[in-house]
Amino acid sequence: MPVLEQLTTVVIDCADPVALAAFYQKATGWEITYSDEDFASLSADGAGPGLAFVRVEGYRTPQWPEGNKHLHLDFTVPDLDRAVEELLALGSSRPAFQPGEGQWVVLTDPQGHPFCLIPATTAAN
Repeated sequence: MPVLEQLTTVVIDCADPVALAAFYQKATGWEITYSDEDFASLSADGAGPGLAFVRVEGYRTPQWPEGNKHLHLDFTVPDLDRAVEELLALGSSRPAFQPGEGQWVVLTDPQGHPFCLIPATTAAN
């Protein structure tokens, strides 16, 4: 029997937890379940692990594709072009380096964390 039963939350270091939680809340529609100046969390409402953000003094923005990036998130989307457009409008950036030859798109959130958008039809295969 495994020791770890279920992944409940992915916690991301950042400079401003409240702002980053607000970005992901707008992008996902998930509920902000807690927020103060040092920590904020979102619930995926049973659809998988939630996200949380913790303030780190001296936080340095991750660098894509090389640098101090420790992880990235993958999200499936029903319409890749529409998702990219909406996320850019919310404050994401689209780095020049795009691996995957059009199979997915890499964006960065407003504090520089990379995340990938994968068309739901590709993810299902």
